[in-house]
Amino acid sequence: MVSIETRQWVVQKYGGTSIGKLLEPITGTIIPDYLKRYKVAVVCSARSGTQKTQGTTSLLLDAITLATSSETSTVELDRVIDIIKLEHLDAADTVVGGAEQQKGHEAVLNELLEGIENDCEHLRSFLKATWTIGEISERTQDRVLAVGETLACRLVVASLKMKDIDAEVVVLDDIVQKTYGSRQKELAAAFRRHPAEFLGGLAGAIRKKVNGCGERVPVITGFFGAMPESLVSSVGRGYSDLCAALCAVAVTAEELQIWKEVDGIFTADPRKVKSARLLATVTSEEAAELTYYGSEVIHPLTIEQICNAQIPLRLKNVKHPERPGTIVFPSIATPTTSPKSTPGNSSPVSSEDDAARTKAVFMTKNGYYGESQYRRTPTAVTAKDSITVFNIRSNGRARPQEFLGQIAQRLGRHEYTIDLISSSQQMLSLAVSSEGSRKSNSNIEETVAELSEIGIVTVAKHMSIISVVGHKMRNMVGISGEVFSALASARVSIYLISQGASEINISFVVKAQDALLAMEVVHTNVMRIPLHSEQENSFIRGPWLY
Repeated sequence: MVSIETRQWVVQKYGGTSIGKLLEPITGTIIPDYLKRYKVAVVCSARSGTQKTQGTTSLLLDAITLATSSETSTVELDRVIDIIKLEHLDAADTVVGGAEQQKGHEAVLNELLEGIENDCEHLRSFLKATWTIGEISERTQDRVLAVGETLACRLVVASLKMKDIDAEVVVLDDIVQKTYGSRQKELAAAFRRHPAEFLGGLAGAIRKKVNGCGERVPVITGFFGAMPESLVSSVGRGYSDLCAALCAVAVTAEELQIWKEVDGIFTADPRKVKSARLLATVTSEEAAELTYYGSEVIHPLTIEQICNAQIPLRLKNVKHPERPGTIVFPSIATPTTSPKSTPGNSSPVSSEDDAARTKAVFMTKNGYYGESQYRRTPTAVTAKDSITVFNIRSNGRARPQEFLGQIAQRLGRHEYTIDLISSSQQMLSLAVSSEGSRKSNSNIEETVAELSEIGIVTVAKHMSIISVVGHKMRNMVGISGEVFSALASARVSIYLISQGASEINISFVVKAQDALLAMEVVHTNVMRIPLHSEQENSFIRGPWLY
């Protein structure tokens, strides 16, 4: 066993579903195994159910809505808080087990039950006061949502203590104020100017809290509000991944690990494309593109933080911790800085030169060549659904630059996210995400009415964006021709094409009903990965028939 003085840090982030269903292998096998070789910091999301709408964060958002609504009583608000409390008390019973397991750990059980009770009743009192006032600030909303992560951390700490591993809950809800003070206007301006730099500045406050745990395992809330603006609105629901990255930077971790219930990143969504293969590695740029265009991989701000600190990120499967997963190496390296982990087992290496050589060999074996890590075929294909395409032809009354600005203003008022653009001086096609409550048919009609003031508008609903991703794909001669020739052979119509803004991505829009076919065609004919049926037939025939 490595002495604790010489051990490096590993930061492990666990999602709400894993904490809800797989806490025993996490605290009974995974964390203890890593503690033999590393100092481990654990970052937790709020517990969730089989669907996001049933998770603690969603219930807390429901509670906030009820507390600020025009309801004449708090009966429904009480019901939602009771659900949160009862679910965590039930989980506590599972954590501490039966009477036999509780022997000698009565204090752990009492501490857990008391913590859940206090957190939920404080939440109830706070939201009832909010109901009386009838409004809630964004910063205060952050503090309410942080309760979900705190409750999850309490369960993890209790589970570790039941196994005689000392641990401590670390709450990060005050790190922004401790780092930057409380002047909200200045904080908001600083965050908008440079989000990554603002977030990176929190490392000192996080490091101080983690070091305060001594030899205890820090179990850290994956929520670090209150931000200058609401954390959910400024960062999104992937904030716990970002929090884990900030913790990894703060302790100069050997590796950041995000544990999910899948083996890692695949060449396509394995639920849709049966022949999808697990990728041993991808570059950070590829991971960011895949996340944005439909694969729920990693939050983009997470990528930026680990790249700046040159910390590798590994995606692992809670159900199969022995599998290597997918490692994401920072792509932007300097001569004096190189990734800290070896690809196979994430063990410390003897020198930075050894790490660089190990990485180069590993990347070459997995299809990345040279210092620029160019590829000869695309890495992955992904789909983003619920897309609407607006085609606007200018009525000629505005100059081209004014025409573009007016369109952006009108879409911004309806909170549309623009995913792809194709334009000429008098014509503009936009693919926008139509997910969310404000993107109903009536909202689309209102948007069309406003856009019609500046041009002739047509709309294509129920579309999907297909993105073909590969590092330095701009250098792949003829790759666009291969993609579109394969789609033409499969009689898949393309409604919008975007290439050039990113050197690692070719994106195009197809009808939602053609999305699966388009993915399979690219996966088989362009990425040259045989269909699932072809793989099975090859296995059945065996090499002796050739």
